[in-house]
Amino acid sequence: MPGPAGAASEAVMASDVTVDAFLGGRVDAVQPAAGRHRAGLEAVLLAASLEAGTRGAVFDLGAGVGVAGFCIAARCAGAEVTLVERDPVAVACARAALARPGNAAFARRVTILEADIEARDGLGQARADAVVFNPPFRERSSGSMSPRPARAGAHVLGEGGLDPWFRAAAGLVKSGGTATVIFRADGLDLVLAAAEGRFGGLDILPIHPRAGDPALRVLVRGVKGSRAALRLLPPIVLHRDAGNGFQPEVEAILRGGAGLSAIVPSWHPRRERPS
Repeated sequence: MPGPAGAASEAVMASDVTVDAFLGGRVDAVQPAAGRHRAGLEAVLLAASLEAGTRGAVFDLGAGVGVAGFCIAARCAGAEVTLVERDPVAVACARAALARPGNAAFARRVTILEADIEARDGLGQARADAVVFNPPFRERSSGSMSPRPARAGAHVLGEGGLDPWFRAAAGLVKSGGTATVIFRADGLDLVLAAAEGRFGGLDILPIHPRAGDPALRVLVRGVKGSRAALRLLPPIVLHRDAGNGFQPEVEAILRGGAGLSAIVPSWHPRRERPS
């Protein structure tokens, strides 16, 4: 009789999954076609938050099927990426994707860890140079949840809100390392509160659908041990004024694997020493 991991693998093989290309075909992702969160734009933008020259240990917390972590590994040849995910079906999808020939260029540099970041079991102590995470955007008190538990679990924060995510990140990151989160723009206060006392030198990058529209997402990066002042950076605008097409510089991120600092040079990591 198969154990939980084996049962999840069989469920993936038997279920309706899609194979989706990211970064212009440099990354293959295996995703359930329905019933669970499907990764997309946010995961690629989160991966683009790291410079292509990033080296060392990078952890993707709550990695889902692995899209952000895979894109980091594809873009950053010097990075050793660990995906941390608790959902056995998502883990099975990530393992299936790593076995695909299209991911062979980086598969040996990706490790998958089935663990719950809120419990912190199995995460160990500070050893990461960078941590990224794309947590659920909704709070439990914000209204109705999906009737599908797996989908609701990916979209709704636990009772601790963002605090367990930042606690796990702070426990994993070395002094001087970074933590980067993508979150909804109207929840920026939650991000700042959870980062306080854990990460300093915060850089906030607003993401607007179109010029003139309010920001819907923010990327926030902090440095462990830094006392540098917070910076509000120039925004990224995703779409052209008319239609659904992306701006050329955004296409360069989504299809060509460019980094965010190619659009916003001030997103480039600061060079100050942490205090």
